[in-house]
Amino acid sequence: MDQPKLERLLRLMMLITSNTNYTISQLANKFAMSERTIYRYIDTFREAGFVIKKKNDIFRIDKSSPYFKDISQLIHFTDEEAYILKSAIEGIDENNLIKQNLKRKLYTVYDYKILADTIVHGENAKNVNHLLEAFENKQQVILKDYCSANSKLVSNRLVEPFGFTTNYIQLWAYEIKAKQNKLFKLSRVGSVEIIPRNWEFEEKHKKGHIDIFRISSDKLLPIKLQMSLRAAHLLTEEYPLAEKELTKINDNKWMLSTNVCSYEGVGRFVLGLLDEITVVETPGFINFLNHKIAKGLSVR
Repeated sequence: MDQPKLERLLRLMMLITSNTNYTISQLANKFAMSERTIYRYIDTFREAGFVIKKKNDIFRIDKSSPYFKDISQLIHFTDEEAYILKSAIEGIDENNLIKQNLKRKLYTVYDYKILADTIVHGENAKNVNHLLEAFENKQQVILKDYCSANSKLVSNRLVEPFGFTTNYIQLWAYEIKAKQNKLFKLSRVGSVEIIPRNWEFEEKHKKGHIDIFRISSDKLLPIKLQMSLRAAHLLTEEYPLAEKELTKINDNKWMLSTNVCSYEGVGRFVLGLLDEITVVETPGFINFLNHKIAKGLSVR
């Protein structure tokens, strides 16, 4: 049996043994093949000794089938297992090639919408699943009633969504009106409407950098900060990814050497701990801080 066919059989097995219900036509659409081929694959499971149950147009593999328990232990995840596995993978640096390979292999045999549901709950869950559907079908969407943190305006945004940040907190999308890739925070999206229009700018889709202060940009600025033990602890508590960028000098001194997407994120942190942080070899950042301080102290 060729590898693509085996892969499709495994994916089909997962779908008709999970807690989701798909009709034959839905399965055919999901795998981009004919309903006749889906029926033939199901017959293959039956010939292999699996007990196939049918209710209306829904086919399922009976869990009492011979060998089912052994196979399901290899390819099925409980919600808790899925949460742990997904969290571990998402914890890897965003640009790490291993992370992308792991996700691709995992999603080959496991419905990633189920994994998303183990992490995202409440109102965001529906929006995330709509966006995942748009990824899969390469469709444009409207982010309805999006509240911008910069302009404070609430508006609809026509975008081509193509990625998420860790734990589905933010969405990478190409905004058509602005003609650029942007990050949209999921908690600021009212609802997601998938429109019947395919991606038009896929060649422009590109994720930018995200620094340890959760600021995104297509450029990076180096910074170097010497800080007290207390400041280092506060830094890692608020921004866990900073831990790998810290170097211990002595029991009460630590050095942060990293790249940031802008001075805004790190600036807010430093301005709150001016007496415990020293800026090292970064004149541009010192000028930024001086400007912020002068602006803050100006009489109005």
